[in-house]
Amino acid sequence: MNSGGGMDMQALLQQAQQMQQQLMEAQQQLDEAKVEGTSGGGLVKVTVNGRGSVEEINIDSQAIDTDDAEETAQTVADMVLAAIRDAESSVEELQQEKMGPLAEGLGGGMPGGGMPGLPGF
Repeated sequence: MNSGGGMDMQALLQQAQQMQQQLMEAQQQLDEAKVEGTSGGGLVKVTVNGRGSVEEINIDSQAIDTDDAEETAQTVADMVLAAIRDAESSVEELQQEKMGPLAEGLGGGMPGGGMPGLPGF
């Protein structure tokens, strides 16, 4: 019952192993990547990794108005949120750059596709 189908299966397995290796390398690159988001003209900076986890938040002292603490607190909170959203947008672009070609190779181009088992894909 060996009508040459075994060769095709072997080639598919090798291709799958190669794609798995590329996927692992892309995930590693995302883990190590650092992406910065800013708001308030650079008064607030947020650093996230390539998976979107916030790693650091920096708030310039110029963002603080000591005469109106309540207003300043809300303004700073809004700027932090804006900086996180800015960073998230950059992370999405980075993820698409690193993972997009692999997702297409795995059939991620199907409607509602994505990559099963991978958060965010």
